[in-house]
Amino acid sequence: MDPLLLGIGGIVVMLVLVALRVPLAVALGIVGVGGMMLFFGAPANRPMNLERGFNIAWTYLTNEPYEAVASYTLIAIPLFLLMGFVAFYSGFTKDMYETGRAWMSGLPGGLAMATVVGCAMFAAVSGSSLATAAAMGKLAVPEMIRNKYDKGLATGVVALGGTLGALIPPSILMILYAIFTEQSVGRLLQAGIVPGLLSAAMFMLYIGVRATIQPEWAPRPGRSSWSEKMGSLRGVWSVLVLFILVMGGLYSGIATATEAAAVGAIGAYAISFLSRRLNGKALKSSMVETVVQTSSIFAIVVGAKVFIGFITLTGVTTVMSDFFLHLDIPPFAVLLMISLMYIILGTFMEPLGIMLLTLPVVIPVIDGLGYDLIWFGIILIKLLEIGMITPPLGLNVFILKGVVGNEVKLETIFRGVAGFLLIDLVTLLLLLSFPIITLWLPNSLWG
Repeated sequence: MDPLLLGIGGIVVMLVLVALRVPLAVALGIVGVGGMMLFFGAPANRPMNLERGFNIAWTYLTNEPYEAVASYTLIAIPLFLLMGFVAFYSGFTKDMYETGRAWMSGLPGGLAMATVVGCAMFAAVSGSSLATAAAMGKLAVPEMIRNKYDKGLATGVVALGGTLGALIPPSILMILYAIFTEQSVGRLLQAGIVPGLLSAAMFMLYIGVRATIQPEWAPRPGRSSWSEKMGSLRGVWSVLVLFILVMGGLYSGIATATEAAAVGAIGAYAISFLSRRLNGKALKSSMVETVVQTSSIFAIVVGAKVFIGFITLTGVTTVMSDFFLHLDIPPFAVLLMISLMYIILGTFMEPLGIMLLTLPVVIPVIDGLGYDLIWFGIILIKLLEIGMITPPLGLNVFILKGVVGNEVKLETIFRGVAGFLLIDLVTLLLLLSFPIITLWLPNSLWG
C-alpha cells in the first residue's frame, strides 16, 4: 500500500470519526494503531503480513505513550488545574466578579465589563477556557439578565471572556505547545500576558462603545457606593497572591513552570484554609475535577502521539510542510493561509486536538519562514481561542448553554458571540502585524 495514500486515508478516517462524535483520544488511537499495522503489515510491493504489523504496532504502544506523558514539565498541568478548581470551589470566582461589578456597574455595559475582568482574573489562576466559561456563566449571566441586559450580550461576553483562559497564563495549551515544540514554558507564559490583556481591553472597548450607542442593549443598574467599592477589594487579595506566587517565580527565574504550579496549588489550599472556605465538599470536588480533566488531556496527548507517529511514518507531514514552504507567495500570505486553516478546523474540532495534530506540519513551515516560535505560539493560541466560539462546534458556547439551560436559546448565544468574534479577529490582525506586542515582555525579561 502506498504510504502517502495510507497517511491521507488515515487523516480522512480520523476526521470522519471526530465528525461522528467519537471521542478524540479514541479516534486518534484507533486510526494510529490501525495505520501502523497496515504500514508495516501491508507495505508497498511486499506480501501482506498483518501479524508482523500488529507486533510492531504493539511494541510502539508499550513505549511511546508512556514516554509522551512521563514528563516532568507535564506535571504542571494537573497542578495548575488543581489551583484553579480549588479557587473555584472555594468561592474566589464570586469575589472577583463582585469586585468588578462594584467598580464598573455605573459604566455603559458595566456588568458585561465586570464579567470580562472576572474572566481575566479567573483565567490567571485556572489555565482553562472551559472552566472559566462555566464558572463565570453561573455567576454573571443570571445577574445581567436580571438587570435586563440583552441575552445575546449576557451569554456572548461570557463565552468570549472564557477564551481568555487559554491566553492569560497559566495556560494548559501554552504548556503543551512549549513541550511539543521544545520552547521555554516560562517565556511562552510571559508572552501571553500582553496579548491576553489586549484581548480583554478590546472586548471592554466594544462593550462600552456599543452600550453608549444602544443603551437598551446594556442598561445601567446604578453606581455602587465608595464603601461598597472599597469593601469589594477584600475579595481579590487571594487571586492576586496566587498570581504573584506563580508568575513571580517564573518572571524572576527562581522557579520552573512545574515548581511554580506546585507553589500555586499549595498556595490555593493555604489561602482557602486560612479564609475558612476549604470544606470537605470543596476539597473533594476540586480533586475529582482535576483528575477528570487531567485524564482527558493526557488521553488526547497519548492518542495524538500514536497518530502523529503513524502520519510521520507515511511521509504526509513532510509533503505538507514542503508544499507550504515552496509556495511562490510572500511569507505573510502563507501565515494567513495557515491562520485560515486553523479557524476552519476550529469549527468542528476541539482546540487541544487541533494543536497536537497540526504542530508536526506547521512548526517546520513557521520555522522555515523565519518566524519566532514563541510569537507563533501566541498566535496559535489566539486562533484556537477563536475556534472555541465559532459555529457549528464552539465548545465555549455549548458549555455555556449547558450552564444557562433553557433560559437562553443556542442561536441567541451565537448571535451574541458574533460582534465579539469580529473584535477578536481585529486583535488577531494586530498581533500578526506587530509581533512586538507579543515579544516585548519576554524579550525584556529574558533578553
